[in-house]
Amino acid sequence: MTAILIRKAMGETLRTLRQEAGMTLREVSVASMVSLGYLSEIERGCKEASSEVLYSIALALGASLSDVLRLVSETVADQENAALPTRRIALAA
Repeated sequence: MTAILIRKAMGETLRTLRQEAGMTLREVSVASMVSLGYLSEIERGCKEASSEVLYSIALALGASLSDVLRLVSETVADQENAALPTRRIALAA
Protein backbone atom coordinates (compact mmCIF):
# COMPACT_ATOMS: atom_id res chain seq x y z
CA MET A 1 0.00 0.00 0.00
CA THR A 2 1.28 3.46 -0.89
CA ALA A 3 1.48 5.95 1.96
CA ILE A 4 -0.85 8.92 1.73
CA LEU A 5 1.10 12.03 2.62
CA ILE A 6 -0.80 15.11 3.71
CA ARG A 7 2.18 17.30 2.81
CA LYS A 8 1.95 16.06 -0.80
CA ALA A 9 -1.78 16.79 -0.97
CA MET A 10 -1.19 20.21 0.60
CA GLY A 11 1.53 21.05 -1.89
CA GLU A 12 -0.55 19.98 -4.87
CA THR A 13 -3.51 21.98 -3.58
CA LEU A 14 -1.46 25.12 -3.01
CA ARG A 15 0.17 24.82 -6.45
CA THR A 16 -3.23 24.42 -8.11
CA LEU A 17 -4.64 27.43 -6.26
CA ARG A 18 -1.59 29.52 -7.17
CA GLN A 19 -1.83 28.57 -10.84
CA GLU A 20 -5.58 29.24 -10.89
CA ALA A 21 -4.87 32.68 -9.38
CA GLY A 22 -2.34 33.31 -12.16
CA MET A 23 0.44 33.94 -9.65
CA THR A 24 4.09 32.99 -9.75
CA LEU A 25 5.93 31.41 -6.84
CA ARG A 26 7.77 34.71 -6.39
CA GLU A 27 4.52 36.69 -6.18
CA VAL A 28 3.10 34.35 -3.54
CA SER A 29 6.41 34.38 -1.70
CA VAL A 30 6.41 38.17 -1.48
CA ALA A 31 2.71 38.41 -0.58
CA SER A 32 2.91 35.71 2.09
CA MET A 33 6.39 36.64 3.39
CA VAL A 34 7.45 33.00 2.98
CA SER A 35 10.83 32.46 1.35
CA LEU A 36 10.76 31.39 -2.27
CA GLY A 37 12.76 28.23 -1.57
CA TYR A 38 10.57 27.18 1.35
CA LEU A 39 7.39 27.85 -0.61
CA SER A 40 8.73 25.75 -3.47
CA GLU A 41 9.51 22.89 -1.07
CA ILE A 42 5.99 23.11 0.39
CA GLU A 43 4.44 22.95 -3.08
CA ARG A 44 6.58 19.94 -4.00
CA GLY A 45 5.49 18.15 -0.82
CA CYS A 46 9.01 18.08 0.57
CA LYS A 47 8.30 20.23 3.64
CA GLU A 48 5.39 20.52 6.04
CA ALA A 49 4.39 24.06 6.90
CA SER A 50 3.07 25.34 10.21
CA SER A 51 -0.50 26.53 10.46
CA GLU A 52 0.78 30.12 10.57
CA VAL A 53 2.68 29.69 7.31
CA LEU A 54 -0.28 27.96 5.66
CA TYR A 55 -2.56 30.80 6.77
CA SER A 56 -0.20 33.36 5.26
CA ILE A 57 0.03 31.46 1.98
CA ALA A 58 -3.74 31.00 1.81
CA LEU A 59 -4.30 34.74 2.30
CA ALA A 60 -1.74 35.53 -0.40
CA LEU A 61 -3.72 33.26 -2.74
CA GLY A 62 -7.01 34.94 -1.86
CA ALA A 63 -8.32 31.86 -0.09
CA SER A 64 -9.23 31.06 3.48
CA LEU A 65 -7.23 28.51 5.43
CA SER A 66 -10.41 26.53 6.01
CA ASP A 67 -11.03 26.32 2.25
CA VAL A 68 -7.46 25.10 1.66
CA LEU A 69 -7.81 22.49 4.41
CA ARG A 70 -11.16 21.35 2.99
CA LEU A 71 -9.62 20.86 -0.45
CA VAL A 72 -6.70 18.94 1.05
CA SER A 73 -9.11 16.82 3.08
CA GLU A 74 -11.09 15.97 -0.06
CA THR A 75 -7.87 15.00 -1.88
CA VAL A 76 -6.78 12.75 0.97
CA ALA A 77 -10.26 11.18 1.16
CA ASP A 78 -10.17 10.46 -2.57
CA GLN A 79 -6.75 8.82 -2.21
CA GLU A 80 -7.98 6.74 0.73
CA ASN A 81 -11.08 5.65 -1.13
CA ALA A 82 -8.98 4.61 -4.12
CA ALA A 83 -6.60 2.64 -1.92
CA LEU A 84 -9.21 1.02 0.33
CA PRO A 85 -12.51 0.98 -1.57
CA THR A 86 -14.24 -1.56 0.66
CA ARG A 87 -13.18 -0.28 4.07
CA ARG A 88 -15.39 2.34 5.69
CA ILE A 89 -15.56 3.58 9.25
CA ALA A 90 -18.75 5.25 10.40
CA LEU A 91 -18.06 8.39 12.39
CA ALA A 92 -20.43 9.37 15.15
CA ALA A 93 -22.05 12.74 14.64
